[in-house]
Amino acid sequence: MNVLPLVMPLGAAMLYVVAALLIKRSNDLGVGPWRTLFVSNLTGGLVFLTLLPFGGAFPVELLWQPAVGAILFFFAQLFNYLALQQGDVSVATPVLGIKIVLVALFSVLLRTQAVTPSLWVAAGLSSLGIALLHRTRGAHHHVGLTILYAILTAVLYALCDVLMQKWVPQWGTGRYLPIMLGFVALFSLPLIPFFPAPLGQIPRPTWRWLIAGCGVISVQSLVFALTIALFHNAAAANVLYGSRGLWSVVAVWAVGHWFSNREQHLGAAVLRWRLAGAALMLTAVVLVILVT
Repeated sequence: MNVLPLVMPLGAAMLYVVAALLIKRSNDLGVGPWRTLFVSNLTGGLVFLTLLPFGGAFPVELLWQPAVGAILFFFAQLFNYLALQQGDVSVATPVLGIKIVLVALFSVLLRTQAVTPSLWVAAGLSSLGIALLHRTRGAHHHVGLTILYAILTAVLYALCDVLMQKWVPQWGTGRYLPIMLGFVALFSLPLIPFFPAPLGQIPRPTWRWLIAGCGVISVQSLVFALTIALFHNAAAANVLYGSRGLWSVVAVWAVGHWFSNREQHLGAAVLRWRLAGAALMLTAVVLVILVT
């Protein structure tokens, strides 16, 4: 039995949680979303160059496709980092679990597939999960804004995934993804005027958190993309990847203090509600897989 289709997306999910905690820490130290996005996108562009040996075609007339994918990915990354800056990892990450439901919905819209009753049940479970995540009992870490940014992140990533599945066969994994991330890096250059201060003024200890976070998040993106490219089961990969919502709550609870994360001070009651919300959202993801 080939365990790689299981191990790779699960590994990517766990790496994402580590990256989120690292990036959250760098933001707490004053890096901010603009400089984080810039460094992350440049790092991702370099990491995805390792896919070039997989080969593929280069249809110049279709160059707009990876460019559109890059725009979606760019803004998904931006809203992701805004969510991590504004709020808590144990809220932002579970909300991203609705991505699989959105992937199904966008697949229906773009491929004219029927929406099953089970899909609507899954969407309802996701909504209930978000409601549970919103139960803070006195915690005031911009929960509503965090959820909004995370939902926007999920919408854009889901649309990016659906279009990727549609367009990659014409390019090949070794061309579409590196070109798309190359565009993402290029689109990041206009961010420089928005920096609160030059990159050179980021203290060296803060750079360690930032580079580690951007490196890990780029590697997990590469692992997840390879899972879909090699095993051609995006739905199954997404359901396993959706487990990052659970891992985020567990990680904050168990090892958040390693990252000077403030969420461990929210109390057991708040984290229990968030764990319940994450579990409901993961149930919704599984339900979608069973009916698609």
